Amino acid sequence: MAEPLTTYKLMILALLEHSDLPLSGTQISEFFLEKEYTTYFTVQEALHELDENAFIKKESTHNSTRYSITPAGSETLTFFSDKLSPGIREDIREYLSTNQMSIRETASVLADYYKAPGEQYAVRCQLKEKENPRIDLTITVPNREIAEAICDNWKQQSEHVYEYLMDLLVK
Repeated sequence: MAEPLTTYKLMILALLEHSDLPLSGTQISEFFLEKEYTTYFTVQEALHELDENAFIKKESTHNSTRYSITPAGSETLTFFSDKLSPGIREDIREYLSTNQMSIRETASVLADYYKAPGEQYAVRCQLKEKENPRIDLTITVPNREIAEAICDNWKQQSEHVYEYLMDLLVK
C-alpha cells in the first residue's frame, strides 16, 4: 500500500481527471472531509505538493482557488492508478456525480478584481457555459470595497445581469 499522502495525491489527481471542469479547493477538501479520509490540513499539503511539482494547475481569484490536472498529472495517474482501491474510485465517481451541478456552477460564474491605473480597480465578471463565455464584463470602480462587493454579488446576480443586458441590447 502506498504512503497515505501519496494516496491522497493520487485521489486528488483522480478527482481532477474525472471532473469535466476545474474543482475549487473547497470542493476537493469537501470530498476528503465528507468521506473522512483525512484532515483539511493534509489535503492542503497534498495540493501544495502537487502544484509545486506541476501535476496540477492552480488558478486563484480574490476569494477562491480552482485546480485542474496537467498532462504530467494525467501521466502520473496513469502509471499509479492501480494504487487506488475500487472503493476509493467509486467514492470519487459518486462525489462527482452527486455534486455535478455545484461543480458546474462554481466553474461557470467567475469574478475577480485587480488594481487599475490611478486609484481605481477593474472588476472582471464572467459567466460561462461549458467553458465558453456567455458574458465577459470588465468594470472600472473607484475603490476596493466596491470591487469586492461586485465580486461577491456577481455569483447571485450574474444570470439576471445577463438577461437584462440581452433584453436591452436585442430590442
